[in-house]
Amino acid sequence: MENILKKSFTKKVVIPVVVTAMLLVTTNISTISSYVKAAGSSSVTQFEIPSVSAAHQQSTNPNVIVIGTGGTLAGKASNGDPTSFQSYAAGTYLIADLVAQLPNKEKIADVSTYQFGNKGSGGYSIQDLYDLSLAVDQALELYDSAVVTTGTDTMEEIAYFLDLTVQSEKPVVVTGSMRPWDVIGTDAPANLYQAIKTAASGKTKWFGTVIMLNDMIYAARDVTKSNTHRTDTFDSSMLGALGYVDDSAVRIYRAPARAIDAGTEKWASPFNLTEIEKTDLPSVEIVYNYQDAGGGAIKGSVAEGAKGIITAGTGAGGISSKLSAARTAAIRDNQVIFVSTSRTGSGSVYDSGRGNTIGGDNLDPQHARMMLLLSLAFTADLEYSQKVEKTREWFTTFGTQDVEISVDANTIVNVEVETAVPTETPVVPTETEVPTETPVVPTETVVPTETPVTPTETVIPTETPVVPTEAVIPTETPATP
Repeated sequence: MENILKKSFTKKVVIPVVVTAMLLVTTNISTISSYVKAAGSSSVTQFEIPSVSAAHQQSTNPNVIVIGTGGTLAGKASNGDPTSFQSYAAGTYLIADLVAQLPNKEKIADVSTYQFGNKGSGGYSIQDLYDLSLAVDQALELYDSAVVTTGTDTMEEIAYFLDLTVQSEKPVVVTGSMRPWDVIGTDAPANLYQAIKTAASGKTKWFGTVIMLNDMIYAARDVTKSNTHRTDTFDSSMLGALGYVDDSAVRIYRAPARAIDAGTEKWASPFNLTEIEKTDLPSVEIVYNYQDAGGGAIKGSVAEGAKGIITAGTGAGGISSKLSAARTAAIRDNQVIFVSTSRTGSGSVYDSGRGNTIGGDNLDPQHARMMLLLSLAFTADLEYSQKVEKTREWFTTFGTQDVEISVDANTIVNVEVETAVPTETPVVPTETEVPTETPVVPTETVVPTETPVTPTETVIPTETPVVPTEAVIPTETPATP
């Protein structure tokens, strides 16, 4: 009877509640649907990622999905002018059409596409990036690796957001171009092809998200756009590239620190977006320091609701007295969390381990902003002091990516260079000079086993001593020790 009552209760109460909840979270966007989560956030977006085709399932090639978001790579030159390198409409062509134009792609992978969006990178909001990250993770449930095409203006920020939030260990390669698809000398088709090759190689598995442009592969955490127009604009001035792509190979010569933890729980990002709502992502601003900078930028950001602020300081993170006063007031009156970085483009701002301002290590301001934004979203329910300490913990561990080599759970290898200590200490006479050559010993003369005591002053004999007839007489008088 008890079982019958339980079944009746389930049908009459639980099922209608679940159905009602599902109806409440439905959306009118045609490309997505929603479902109720068992835990974490109340809903998560489900994207219409294409299934791996039957033909591709039978193939021995790796399955790569290219997720298009637009950018210069999908750009159309203004007025159909093939020499219009810097005047074009970004995000015009569909990613499926661009992939279809690539020659010989079947030699490296079986490629499918998904059109997430089609506009310049600067046109996407943080909430859009939340959706993009979920789309990438859902795609990697089906495919071996993913390529994400974006505009280059904010590519480093988009890539680092993905690096911090995508939960799959499979390769994620972000690419784009500096010239639109349809101009002479465009880098767009080559970059798209080489990104697919990089993803298909599987060599960046466990690396998190990487950026591939101009045949160079960079960690999303370390790379930045360094030039307004040149095709070799992306660079990692402090740490360098991970590797590069040539016709015959994808070469990897170093790995992000995160890869050391491959296959362990420590590898996973703490920022699992399925545990929060996109509306939980707070406002975080960047304030730039300069000679005698006023405090208005901090005050204005706080007035507009900023929960966190990155200061792009001079040198090792220095800010003006007016900015410093505004920062103190923002912490005291509004409990804003600050992260100190440098505007120099290279070098570290170390964390002191105390106080309400956190050191951003060698993250530049735009990368640090993504780290702080996510840290605040995942500590929203904590008290201010706890929020600061948890954010500091993430910045100094997952954000810093310091290398530590572990042999096992109990052994740490010391990778510092130490001066070698000789196993035996040579005996060095204090004042006596040691001869470099062994003196000739007479064949029949008995050599004493102990070194005779050398007199403090040399005694010169007055008479020539008697020499045995069979002894070997040295031609020169040996030097007195």
